Amino acid sequence: CHRGPFPEERFQGNLAPDLQGAGARWSEGQLRLRIIDSGRINPATIMPAYHRSEGLVRVAPAWRGKPVLSAEQIEDVVAFLMTLRD
Repeated sequence: CHRGPFPEERFQGNLAPDLQGAGARWSEGQLRLRIIDSGRINPATIMPAYHRSEGLVRVAPAWRGKPVLSAEQIEDVVAFLMTLRD
């Protein structure tokens, strides 16, 4: 979905904001909220809620009631995105 400063990735997305400079554009809290449940910021978003587990539709049985990412994984993603400053 996202494009970013990842030259090793041949096919990058164009549906979502470019991640280049994400750490300079958004605070840790803003990035965390976008990952946890971006629908709170933009109800029309197509980005999935990576830590919400209730109120979702069309969820595979194996994932029902479970977040896609753990809190620790979300913190890892936020820390990585904060390094993208240029």
